[in-house]
Formats: sequence, C-alpha cells, structure tokens
Amino acid sequence: QVQLVESGGGLVQAGGSLRLSCTASGRTLSSITVGWFRQAPGKEREFVAASGWTTDYADSVKERFTISRDNTKNTVHLQMNSLNPEDTAVYYCAARGNSVISTLRTPYNYWGQGTQVTVSS
Repeated sequence: QVQLVESGGGLVQAGGSLRLSCTASGRTLSSITVGWFRQAPGKEREFVAASGWTTDYADSVKERFTISRDNTKNTVHLQMNSLNPEDTAVYYCAARGNSVISTLRTPYNYWGQGTQVTVSS
C-alpha cells in the first residue's frame, strides 16, 4: 500500500511560481511512476506531468512545469513557473506500480488527497 501526501499549494499571482511536493510512504518512489493531475471546477481531472523511466508533460504546461524526484526524501516535486489563471485547480499526485508512464488516470492505483492551487489575475 502506498500513501501519498501533497503539499505546496496556495494562492499566487499570475506570472508567479509554486513548487508542489508529493511525499510517499509504504513504498519507494524511485522504482515506480508518479504522475500529477489537476481538476478545475466543473472539469474533468486532467494529466499534467509524469515521471517514470521517462518524463512527459501536457502540452499546456510544457516549458513551464518541471517534474523531479528527490529519492532521499521519497518525494516528487512539480515546479510550476509562469502560472496563469487557467492553472487554477486542485492538483493530485498519483502512483502506479511500474516505471511505464501514462497520461491516463486509470493505470494509477494510488492517489493523494490533492492540494489547491489558485492563480489570481
């Protein structure tokens, strides 16, 4: 069983930055895929970024967001720069039991509770 806890959300002005963290317990993250998803009010939960053997990003966040791992802390970070109001959402981290990344929700077995990111204009 893997438990995931997100942190780092908050309120930021457009153009600003935030770093989200996803800390795991129950399993080492270094050998599995961790993904970030987000859900805005009234919208489907959507893929943002994932890190496994490779990394992948949604087109809407490429060049602005970076996913990275700190294996010493069993944590995955999502650095978010040049934020805009369209990035406002609850951000979730998720994990699946192998290193093959996916942009779909269903392959991920474990989910955190989410952290709110609000970008003001």
